Amino acid sequence: MQKVLILGASGSFGSNCAEAFTAAGWQVRAFKRGQEDMVAAAKGMDVIVNGLNPPDYKNWVVELPKIAQQVAAAAKASGAAVIQPANVYNYGATPGVWDADTPHAATTKKGKVRIEMEQILRESGVQVILLRGGDFLDTKESGNFFDFLTSKLGKGKFIYPGRTDINHAWAYLPDMARAAVGLAEMRGQLAPFEDVPFAGLTLTGEELRAALSQLTGRDVVLKPFPWLMMKLLSPFWTLAREIQEMRYLWDTPHSLNGARLQALLPDFKGSDLRDVLKTVTQS
Repeated sequence: MQKVLILGASGSFGSNCAEAFTAAGWQVRAFKRGQEDMVAAAKGMDVIVNGLNPPDYKNWVVELPKIAQQVAAAAKASGAAVIQPANVYNYGATPGVWDADTPHAATTKKGKVRIEMEQILRESGVQVILLRGGDFLDTKESGNFFDFLTSKLGKGKFIYPGRTDINHAWAYLPDMARAAVGLAEMRGQLAPFEDVPFAGLTLTGEELRAALSQLTGRDVVLKPFPWLMMKLLSPFWTLAREIQEMRYLWDTPHSLNGARLQALLPDFKGSDLRDVLKTVTQS
């Protein structure tokens, strides 16, 4: 039986991976952060899934590179491959269909630190599989952005943070976790460093509104995001300041090219949009 160590098993990506790897017959071990040594915990593992993140973006610039170094050390000591969830912050505000060949042109501090983190892993000498997705759609309330956007759905309102006529990339986490399992199981056929975009769901704000209207059976109205309130709260609330920094993504048309993942996992199929929305809005 293959073994996987999940770092951040209580978080969004980590918990979904724990379920997906268990369902695929793997022996899953959750890392106890702050209670055990990562190198020791990784002993005998075939794969390490790094779902660790500082909460609410706190100290990302300092903490993410440290986490990458710790993960690399644990993988090197154990011989395990690393699966690292990645995001779209690296690409900056250049519109397009983004993939592994798209230049990393981040201008935000969060984008730059993600580039640094990935570079640490790339240069570590261990096998690394980056699985790069858009904004998370989770099966339970986890503090992700979509939870807030649908917080007034019961009143027929869908909050949207930017232009409603442009594409935006979303990643339904159970699907992304299944893709992680598939890549882990074929790791012996992969290059030492892989950057695999997860196309997920590409939707405009208007398409999401229409789908939510159809799902709920009522005319859902788009409401603007309270950016002014975020600006006013920024001096006192770290999360408001950090959310503001990523505002550009909601006015930058983008999607992720799923061709590489499809070539590697030709039988992989994502979930239907209606099923996804039914699940995430009932969490």
